[in-house]
Amino acid sequence: MFAKCGYHAQTTNLAGENLTTESVTRDAAPANCIHSHFSTHHEAPRAQLPAWRDRLGHFLDVPISRRQLADGFSGLIDSYRVADLAFMDCRTDPVSQTRSVARISTDSVRQFVFHVAVEGTIETGTGPHPKRKATQSTPGILALDMNQPMHMDRSACRVQAFFLPRELVESVLPEAESIHGSVIDYHSPLARMIPAQLADLSRSLPTMSGQAAYDAIQSCALLIAAAFGKQAGLSGNARAAARTAMFAAARRYIDANLDQMDLTPDSVLAASRLSRSTLYRLFEPEGGLAAYIRSRRLREAAEDLHRYRNKAIVEIAYGLGFNSASDFTRAFRRAYDMSPSDFRALTR
Repeated sequence: MFAKCGYHAQTTNLAGENLTTESVTRDAAPANCIHSHFSTHHEAPRAQLPAWRDRLGHFLDVPISRRQLADGFSGLIDSYRVADLAFMDCRTDPVSQTRSVARISTDSVRQFVFHVAVEGTIETGTGPHPKRKATQSTPGILALDMNQPMHMDRSACRVQAFFLPRELVESVLPEAESIHGSVIDYHSPLARMIPAQLADLSRSLPTMSGQAAYDAIQSCALLIAAAFGKQAGLSGNARAAARTAMFAAARRYIDANLDQMDLTPDSVLAASRLSRSTLYRLFEPEGGLAAYIRSRRLREAAEDLHRYRNKAIVEIAYGLGFNSASDFTRAFRRAYDMSPSDFRALTR
């Protein structure tokens, strides 16, 4: 017999295991649903936004201006966690939040997040360069892959968020990482089912048993995932399956040849045996094939800068197909707003 959602007020930041849920096996029976409440209201005005930053600091960066410190900050979170799933209901004043490559390189948070706008407007940039820009207003749902960078600017808003293990989302969406930064509204027949599910979840979750809470969060999250899949053409029929397979094969070829100077859109085209138009359409959501190749090389360079601290930066650059150290430094700075050497120092 499962207990109803337990409650405890929580004023410190979430422990890593609350969001880093990959360690929980999905085969295990759901434990009790744990409800925690966080508020900045008990803090002095100048301490309110720093308290919010501390709450999210193990997986997000929250820049703070002098004016924000002086004005104070209202932030509330009600979170419900059961086994490897989490659901959060948040209300905040305007705020910016970032997940950088530096942050990704040094933590273990790798979930997918479905970010539901209930009130207000959120603008999100994803990817290194060029960035995918998404404006999320009500109603709208944003997909985020915590294994990829993003920057979010929020107005005063209320948002709800599902934190889900990768394997759950990938069971519904092959190549799920491609939906990072995408937004759906409630126009399609499938998506029009979501608001009623969300309303029922928000109303019922506080009194649910662990098993019931797990099933309800999972059911609503999978409905959202299916709506993203329908929009992106990643699931549902043989044509979509073929598209997914072609996209996966091209990505594998690129990843296997990042260190080759002759890795270009033309070399990927020759290896894929697809028509140019078909191949280029596959990579349109990534900003284009050339942009994707450069993005992957820069992401691999960031990983190498963190992993191989004694390896010369110029050696990393040439090893990933860049023509010169200056070309690499310019591209890295454009993508991550810092030089390779500054990035390496930041990730110590």
